[in-house]
Amino acid sequence: MKFKEYGSKDKDTILLLHGGGLSWWNYREVASLLEQDYHIILPILDGHAGSDHPFTTIEDNALEIITFIDEQCNGSILLMGGLSLGAQILIEILSQRKDICSYAFIESASVLPSKFLNAFITPSLHLSYGLIKNKSFAKLQFKSLHIKHDLFEDYYQDTCQIKKEDMIAFLKANTSYSLKNSFKDAKAKIRVYVGEKETSEMIHSAETIFKMHPSSELHRLPNLRHGEFSMNHATQYAEAIKKIIQNS
Repeated sequence: MKFKEYGSKDKDTILLLHGGGLSWWNYREVASLLEQDYHIILPILDGHAGSDHPFTTIEDNALEIITFIDEQCNGSILLMGGLSLGAQILIEILSQRKDICSYAFIESASVLPSKFLNAFITPSLHLSYGLIKNKSFAKLQFKSLHIKHDLFEDYYQDTCQIKKEDMIAFLKANTSYSLKNSFKDAKAKIRVYVGEKETSEMIHSAETIFKMHPSSELHRLPNLRHGEFSMNHATQYAEAIKKIIQNS
């Protein structure tokens, strides 16, 4: 796993985990807003553009990040955040190491496995993978994600570099991940975010995460779809991070 870093290593550390099919630029604007006050780490998840290892499992990615924090950050950091696949990895990190961070931002994480979607992934990608490098097709896919337009080139260039096997692997992991009982023991103050315009399954997942952890807060984001909070509203996301730290 590779890591992008912003700010001074002498300051408190914030680590942010991008969504599946994206990369570190998911949080680039957030990092630029926080780097004067914090040390920001943006991992490139396995199997994604710029990574150095194929994607295996959510659990393996979590362990890699825990190892990095142990070796580079003395075993704990101030705050961790994650979107979608990155949020699932964050949940797994908290499940494996209860005292690894003081605060956690979980955005749009699915913890309710879908056998139907999981079974559909492999045949679907075998049919559609060849279209990924077609820019017109990519623009249609990008539009469906509701990500702000100035991230399209990052999205297109990086999607073209993801191997089919890795894409299948992380999408199957995404649709089969379930919440572990050990998550409830995490020591972090947790905020769970979900857009009001997300699917009912995603909203149900957010409610499930919230109910399991005794000190979590659930925030339903008005008029927002999947991933829009951190990607399209970086200023508000950065302010939310500052607020939870400053008010504690």
